[in-house]
Amino acid sequence: MSTTKRVRSLVIVLGDQLDAAAAVFDGFDAKCDAVWMAEVAQESEHVWTSKQRIAVFLSAMRHFREAQRAIGRTVHYTELEDSENTQTLALELERAVAKLKPERLVMTQAGEWRVQEALTTLAKALGVDLEVREDRHFFCSRADFATHAEGRKMLRMEFFYREVRRKNKVLLDDAGEPEGGQWNYDHDNRGSFSKGGPQAEKLCAPLLIAPDALTSEVLALVDRRFARHPGDLKDFTWPVTPEAARATLADFIAMRLGEFGKFQDAMWTDEPWLFHSRISAAMNMKLLNPREAVAAAERAYRQGNVGLASAEGFIRQILGWREYVRGIYWHFMPRYVELNALGAREKLPGFFWTGACEMNCLRQSITQTLHHGYAHHIQRLMVTGLYALLLGVEPQRVHEWYLAVFVDAVEWVELPNTLGMSQYGDGGIMASKPYAATGKYIDRMSNYCAGCRFDPAKSTGEDACPFTTLYWDFLMRHETMLAKNQRMALQVKNVARLKLADRMAIQTRANEIRANGGSPLAIGLLGI
Repeated sequence: MSTTKRVRSLVIVLGDQLDAAAAVFDGFDAKCDAVWMAEVAQESEHVWTSKQRIAVFLSAMRHFREAQRAIGRTVHYTELEDSENTQTLALELERAVAKLKPERLVMTQAGEWRVQEALTTLAKALGVDLEVREDRHFFCSRADFATHAEGRKMLRMEFFYREVRRKNKVLLDDAGEPEGGQWNYDHDNRGSFSKGGPQAEKLCAPLLIAPDALTSEVLALVDRRFARHPGDLKDFTWPVTPEAARATLADFIAMRLGEFGKFQDAMWTDEPWLFHSRISAAMNMKLLNPREAVAAAERAYRQGNVGLASAEGFIRQILGWREYVRGIYWHFMPRYVELNALGAREKLPGFFWTGACEMNCLRQSITQTLHHGYAHHIQRLMVTGLYALLLGVEPQRVHEWYLAVFVDAVEWVELPNTLGMSQYGDGGIMASKPYAATGKYIDRMSNYCAGCRFDPAKSTGEDACPFTTLYWDFLMRHETMLAKNQRMALQVKNVARLKLADRMAIQTRANEIRANGGSPLAIGLLGI
């Protein structure tokens, strides 16, 4: 006969819910309640997840388990290689319910529609109550966003951002107005490096967290169990505990926030971190509360340690964009994931999984991504994302790649940024226009083009930059639709000025790039 004690509340903790102060622990009684967690292959295989991303989640989960047990809580935890592991969240929870017979299940709102639907459906089928509690990690609840969106014909982050800043009294002066007299210092956040590069700007290497014994076990497990998955674990340095996350934040505030504002969009060869914070994964797994990050940045400004443009630019990323994309995700799911406003149907180029590409900017960004599980927002939006947009890759395939390779990717934040902002697949819900540009943008914001045989100023010829070729092809393919967008008016006028021979030459080369699987590697051999 089983001697397992029946549980009153079985608290479900998912891999992106590692918050000891979450609402699910309100009223938690260690005498009769328990925590349930499970590592399952399904969450690493529904997209071909990179080793870095798998490792950061598994390590953080195991550290959270140990922390919970250390404070006297019972944690029912299934490890990936446990013999009875069914390798899906729903089936593992079903096993736990059968064994523990809880009176009810309690969980925080999931970060992904697919997971929430699966667990809700299972609880109903098992006839056990499931209480889903508000995720108070965020500044703005789903209901708050719905109220903001109600009656608006068009949603824009800037107006949402102002509301949330006022409500939370962030960077306001004594009169309750925006510090410095304006809400947004984005025009001061677009600097590029001089020829001296980031080192000339007193770049300081970030705090890198060496793997402890528990993380080292996870790295060995991932290398063994997911050997064929993309990426590598040679330089795994991500914070996987709240203490490490806070130390990473403190290091950023003290050493790099001062230059973050000016250079947050800049890129440089072989420099993955630059002036960025490296805290997004920790925040998205709930190891670090975004209120701590916002407060730290505002405090640094108030104390005179950093400029207003840097503090505001960093705060806008968290209080503005991060909250806004979550609102967009839940407001428009589940239909959002299927949107494809541009009718894009191309396959994702194979080099996105290897980095083996002749274009230096793509090789740099993709290789860095596969090695570290990280690229900053401009590398995502204006290098890998831009190329996929111009090539015409189906946005769902781009979404799957971004969800697979980045350590901070949870669907609520990744999907709107990728399908909406990067690929314009939602037709303007997230962004007021497609983020389309030639290779000249990359040349202006980086030194990538200096090490590349392609000329960003050229759209045709053997040395023409594929970004520039595909940019003009993109405008021509969508000319009728883009003509209706006021923000694209100048670009559409420039297309209209193209001679017929130039149009044909651009379209011919663009089609040959697509025929070559999206890669320019063979273009010189084709005699273009």
